[in-house]
Amino acid sequence: MQVEEAIRSRKSVRQFSSKPVDGQTVRDILEIAKWAASGGNLQPWKVKVLTGEPLSDLVRNVQGKLAKGQMESPEYNVYPPELKDPYRTRRRVVGQALYDLIGVPREDTPGKFRQLAKNFEFFGAPVGLFFVMDRQMEIGQYVDLGIFVQNIMLMAREKGLHTCPQEAWAQWPKTTAEFLNVPDDEMVFCGMALGYMDEEAIINNLQSERAYLEEFVEFHGFSD
Repeated sequence: MQVEEAIRSRKSVRQFSSKPVDGQTVRDILEIAKWAASGGNLQPWKVKVLTGEPLSDLVRNVQGKLAKGQMESPEYNVYPPELKDPYRTRRRVVGQALYDLIGVPREDTPGKFRQLAKNFEFFGAPVGLFFVMDRQMEIGQYVDLGIFVQNIMLMAREKGLHTCPQEAWAQWPKTTAEFLNVPDDEMVFCGMALGYMDEEAIINNLQSERAYLEEFVEFHGFSD
């Protein structure tokens, strides 16, 4: 698979098949992804990989808390509190497109919550990853982490797999840190679902839009 094909075919899959992913495939993906660019070569990431019973245990833990109405507070803002346009509109449009696709009306708040809760089942994926960073790290190192995460998603495509990066897991900082034995000087930043896409699931037909190049790029000094 060419890099362009991997980039264009990557998307956030929200329903996976039950087909297992072997451990060696996950190791191979991470072994290549670790060559991500990293300022000062800090490589400021740690990864916790779950499958089988450990993954099921965590899902049951969180789903049990949700059933009791329990929630936790994120340690950071996933989105800015006062999100301005065009970012606010982009978020609203893609969110509504997802709910329209699966037949959840705008006014169906419980239906939206049920879909949101599927994040905490990794959308049925057989592998869940968590990305952990030392609390000493700052904004530059979060850029490094993002590059590393993108490498994983593109390598997954080369292996015929799909992913869904999940900042939704930031809503469970205490539960995930305790379950994963993360020390106090580190934080769980986000999760990721990894597996084979359910080809029949209508939700996986969602295709988010991208802005035209002219909307976000300025060229200087080129003759053409």
